Amino acid sequence: MNPSPITQLKKEMQQRTSAELLEICLRLARFKKENKELLTYLLFKIQNEQAYIDAIKVEMDEQFEEVNQSHIYFVKKSIRKILRAIKKFIRYSGQKQTEVELLFHFCGRMKRFDSFMYKDTTLRNVYTSQIQKIKKTIGSLHEDLQFDYREELRALSETG
Repeated sequence: MNPSPITQLKKEMQQRTSAELLEICLRLARFKKENKELLTYLLFKIQNEQAYIDAIKVEMDEQFEEVNQSHIYFVKKSIRKILRAIKKFIRYSGQKQTEVELLFHFCGRMKRFDSFMYKDTTLRNVYTSQIQKIKKTIGSLHEDLQFDYREELRALSETG
């Protein structure tokens, strides 16, 4: 079955009652964990974006602490898993400032794996690609935020 285009879905949703839309949303939430997470963000977290960012940072810190450092393979696998989760949370938010904050935190935590990045090109590439993504995203923010984030980026680059 091919999914309908967004415009067609929007027109159909406008014709439904609020009770029908509520039932559709609840049904969507039952089918996939990501749908439930997005619905949770939209209903509870969207009002306080900074609390959302802080909660993700705490979760990210916990995941970094659990990284198995016995072999480079496990380090790469864990870091990719963390990055996938971060990108999912960034998609939920859709805000550039949230993206920059989370990627800064990710890169700062990843710097602690310097010895592995020195040995492995893949880890270095993951790190540099996230730095490039930060640079690109900073360009789309307000000038005052750009200045602050560029200073933070410069500090992150100097420590490496």
